[in-house]
Amino acid sequence: MPKRKPGPTLRAQWLGQQLRALRESTGMTLRQAGEYLQRDPSMVSRFETAEYPIRRGDVLALLDLYGVSEERIREGLLRLSDDVWRKGWWEGYANTVDRQYIDMPWLEARAERLRTYEAMLVPGLLQTREYAETLIRNAAAADTPEEQIGRMVELRMTRQQVLGGEAPASFAAVVDESVLRRVIGGPELMRSQHTKLLEIAERPNVEVRVLPLRRGAHAGLDGAFWLFEMPDPYPDVAYVDNLAGAVYVEEDAAVDRFRQAYHQLSAMAIWGMESAAVIAATAKEL
Repeated sequence: MPKRKPGPTLRAQWLGQQLRALRESTGMTLRQAGEYLQRDPSMVSRFETAEYPIRRGDVLALLDLYGVSEERIREGLLRLSDDVWRKGWWEGYANTVDRQYIDMPWLEARAERLRTYEAMLVPGLLQTREYAETLIRNAAAADTPEEQIGRMVELRMTRQQVLGGEAPASFAAVVDESVLRRVIGGPELMRSQHTKLLEIAERPNVEVRVLPLRRGAHAGLDGAFWLFEMPDPYPDVAYVDNLAGAVYVEEDAAVDRFRQAYHQLSAMAIWGMESAAVIAATAKEL
């Protein structure tokens, strides 16, 4: 079976969408833009659909053609064009997992704030290696090579570097109480996972809240999600994962619904010493 060609990254799509919006705002056609760049109009169309990534020089030329003089916009789009071509550590895993998933560590690396609600499992950024490996093995097909499983575990562990270093990401998680009680891999593994939760929650850039079962109905009953609050020129993004694959939500009104749901869940959850006490007590019960 021929290998499926990977689709465009989110950053390439964003850049193409903004360049198209700028062109259309001037009333210019693809042919006019192509003539200015000395390229075929079909190539300009491929730039705008992210079918082919555009080079920095062409971006700069189009910004001049479209009369974009505001420095903030120019710098933002040029930075985005650099990101389209820049290879991060995660690109080494592009052949291991779906291309859509590879966009996630890029978002984590660029986001100003990360927010998540988890209804079933400990969030990936907070998992121990043993917990992560158990989940990945359970989800993998029976014929998945050991090497691939190992690389998938390594990817998940490497993602956690965003919570450390000199400029760690701001991360907040609302975790349903059922997550703490769901035994993954046995009681000993779960106690180790609870210990890691307690340790990471003490970091100044990390907040772990527990949503007690007694709260009843709430805004997260449709399932887990992530929110990536991004700097300019990137839009904020919501992310959900299901059996059909990764889904990234970028439309403002839709992202706002996720944002409102997160705030409601956060307000209903317990945090600080109270949430730490629940995590510790649950570990003892295992």
